[in-house]
This record gives sequence, structure tokens and C-alpha cells, in this order.
Amino acid sequence: MFLQRYYLECLSHASYMVADEKTKEAVLIDPRRDIDIYLEDAHDHGFKIKHVVLTHFHADFIAGHIELRNKVGAKIYLGKRAEAEFDFEALGDGSVIHLGEVRLETMETPGHTPEGITLLAFDSRSDAKNPYAIFTGDTLFLGDVGRPDLLASIGVTANELSEMLYDSLHNKLLKLPGKTLVYPAHGAGSMCGKALSDEAVSTLEEQRRSNYALQKMSKPDFIRMMTAEQAEAPAYFVHNAILNRKERASLDDTIIKSMKALNLDTVISLQKSGAQVLDVRSVNEFAEAHLHRTLNIGIDGKYATWVGTLLNKDHEIVLIAEPDRIEEAIIRLGRIGFHNVIGYLEGGMESLKERPDLLTQTTRITAADLHNLGKEATIIDIRTANEWTEAHITGSSNIPLNQLQNRLDEVPESGHVIIHCQGGYRSMIAASIFEKEDRKNILDLIGGFSAWTALQLPTQQS
Repeated sequence: MFLQRYYLECLSHASYMVADEKTKEAVLIDPRRDIDIYLEDAHDHGFKIKHVVLTHFHADFIAGHIELRNKVGAKIYLGKRAEAEFDFEALGDGSVIHLGEVRLETMETPGHTPEGITLLAFDSRSDAKNPYAIFTGDTLFLGDVGRPDLLASIGVTANELSEMLYDSLHNKLLKLPGKTLVYPAHGAGSMCGKALSDEAVSTLEEQRRSNYALQKMSKPDFIRMMTAEQAEAPAYFVHNAILNRKERASLDDTIIKSMKALNLDTVISLQKSGAQVLDVRSVNEFAEAHLHRTLNIGIDGKYATWVGTLLNKDHEIVLIAEPDRIEEAIIRLGRIGFHNVIGYLEGGMESLKERPDLLTQTTRITAADLHNLGKEATIIDIRTANEWTEAHITGSSNIPLNQLQNRLDEVPESGHVIIHCQGGYRSMIAASIFEKEDRKNILDLIGGFSAWTALQLPTQQS
């Protein structure tokens, strides 16, 4: 058996290639939409990708099943409860995909979504009866289990899904041998669970011991635990869950449509008519100089997640980026189903060298200078509620970034207002939101809460 894990850090997403090294037949499990990495590996190993399986309809990214079908003729497989616009083979309990001596058997494991499945990988050459590994999708993570409250499952309540999840875990997965390797679809940072581990692989035995959601408890207690204190899901999750069911254009088509150079006058005109102008450069570059009223979401952070949270998928997007990162910015938006990029600023910031009247800087402040301001400043912490509760700058208020656009009226329009996050990435997004609203009294805390605590300045808990 050949087994390769692919991890996409920006989306905390894991996908897998499993192949029989004798027959050279391969399957991809939960692939991402930009599929070149899989095609290159298959070519290097002499594999033919004949199958692509989605363990469920993902809400946090667009899967690459359509791209693989179109490019290499791979057959698409879904759980038997799935409904989709494209042709697929339905997998129920005991369904098998034969690759040769290597085979994948299906176990229906609803809970995160109704159509969820787990794939059990067997290699008959070593052990025909016991699975070597299981690919659990979003049913079982390392250190956690899939949340049941996402709106990916329209018409099914969180309580109903929690009940399904309990049965899938205790009546099915946990009855497998303890030495079985567990490969989930997400790792730490994903919003598909509460407390995912950053490990790549574990065993069922280890998960039985350490995973809080697998400890002995009644079904009602499990349901209460799984439906409590879940983080607010980004708005684009529902859009992605629906789009993963649809027959749609490929990512290549999206890239071709979006890779259009636009001169400065055109970008200004589009901005005035309502287009969303997105600057994906770094925090420091954006702070130093940027086009008026643009939103900054740096490409080197949780770029796609914050774009999906803060931008409108139905309104045109114009990008400002370094020339060598334009296509990457488009691809990463395509991964979450944002197909509304209509072009990019030709020449990037160089095109603004002779137009200082169109430039803005972000005012910033150090932790030491903020401390010296004392009570003269209003401090807004835009981290999550959980982060703020754990520890925050004494006297600060909490408005999580995903709520900021609807709570701007809570922020004073006079006096010094200091905004911060943990390290500075999210706070620059917030600063650009304020700037779009013509707020002139906003300062960004350089280095965020980390810089404040490094100087051992006053903090408190809630």
C-alpha cells in the first residue's frame, strides 16, 4: 500500500492518496481543488488516479472531485445519503473500492453531516482482516470530533446530528482494533471542531485514551457537550457545502476569467461603483502605504478564511498583490468558492508611485507607548471571545473581528482607539475596515497582545 498525506496549512486541511503499488491504481480522498500536486505525484510513481472520494460535503473548502473527473476521468464516490447534481457512485456500509490487493471499505459514519463516511484501508498482503488505517473525514479528528451544528446539513438539527455522531463513534469506529491508524480531514486551526490536534496521525487506542469526546458518557451528556460553546461558523460555509454538491466550472476556468490586468483608473472606477478592492500584501507593507479604502487580508495568514468571513461572494473583487502572488491569491479564493475576482491592479503598488493623493498609511503604536497613554485610550481587542476571556489587556473591550462590521457603532469616533489581536495580522484587517468607514482615530498595536505580554504589562482574565 502506498499512502501519502497532503496538508494545506492555510485551511488546516488534509487529503490523501492511497494506491496499490503493484496495480498502480490510486484513489484520492477529500482532495483540494488545485489538483496539480496530486497529478505530479501520480506521474512520478506511475499511478493512475481512477477514483476520488469525498467523505462528506465539506463546508470549509471546495473539493477537487470535479477537477479530477474532468482532468483524468476519475470516478466520484459519495456516501449513499448524499444528493448531488453530478454522477457519482454511492457508498454504503460494506461498499468496497478495489485497487488490487489494497482495498477501501466504507463505513457510514454520519454526525458531522448526514452523508458522512469513513474509509477503512486494507492491504491483503499484510493483513486482510484488520484495517491498516481509517480515513475519518470530519467524523473523528485527532483530539476532537466533528461539530454537528454547521449549516452544511440543511434540514437536520444539531441535536439529531449529535445523536448520529455518538452512534457512529461508539457503535462503529471505536469497535475497530486499537492499533488502527487514524487519518482525519483536518488539523489544528480548523473550525470544524473545537480542539483539534496538530498531529498528522494517531491510533484509535491513543484517541480512546486522550480524546475528550470519546470518553465514557451517556448519549444525552454527549449531545449537550457537542452543541455547547461552538465557535461561530464563517458565512461562506453554507455556500461551500452547497457548491460541493453542484456541477460547476473547474478551477482552471476560474483562474482564466480572473487573471486580468486592470489599470489604476479602471480600479478606481470599479471601487467607486462598489467593487471590493482587496490588498493581500503583508501587514507592514500595507501599513506603510496602500490605496484608499482597501481591505487588507494578508495572503500569508488565514487568508481564505477571513476573505470568506468578511467579503461578499456575489460582489466583484479586485486584487492588489505582488506580481508573483496574483495567481496564488486567485487560486486560494477559488478553494473557498469565491469566483468573483474580476482582475488585479496592473503593476501593483508601483502604479501608485506618481499618485500620492490616492495613498493612505495606517497609524500604529508600540506596546510601551500605549502603556504610557494610560486611560486616555480606548482599547479594542478583536480576538475571539475565548482568547479574550483567557487573558487580555487590563481595561480593554472585546469585539471579535468576525463581528466588527456589525458593531462599529460601539467604537468611539473621537479620542485614541487602539485595536489589537494576538500578533498583528487580524488587527490590520480591522484597521482597514475602520478606514473604509472613514474613521480617523484608529491606531494599530504593533505586535498585538504578544508584544504587550512580552513587556509584562498589566493583563487580566474574565
